[in-house]
Amino acid sequence: HLVESGGGLVQPGGSLRLSCAASGRTTSPYAVGWFRQAPGKDRQFVAAVSWSGNNTYYDDPVKGRFAISRDSTKNAVYLQMNSLKPEDTAKYYCAAQTVQIDYVIIIPNRYDFWGQGTQVTVSS
Repeated sequence: HLVESGGGLVQPGGSLRLSCAASGRTTSPYAVGWFRQAPGKDRQFVAAVSWSGNNTYYDDPVKGRFAISRDSTKNAVYLQMNSLKPEDTAKYYCAAQTVQIDYVIIIPNRYDFWGQGTQVTVSS
């Protein structure tokens, strides 16, 4: 079970930190990804982190502005979003998938577990 939080309304150039908390028993290693979906558009990959946290990957529009990290002691993954732009407005989802290799997953249908999403609106 995944729960996202941290969304909200922010002005262009501002920052937000999204959190994705995994509840329940999570003894297996799992990779995590963040995706977003704007109204009328397909779900889009944003960032991903491997189970160890050592490997990350970002979609080009967010490189240098967003940072994904994880705290295994808390079963949580974070998405720090800086220099936000109006085009970042979307509902953001985290997804998790148990893995046996320490790699990132960027394709949405490779994930079995999804949160309900948190809305991010960037507007002046």
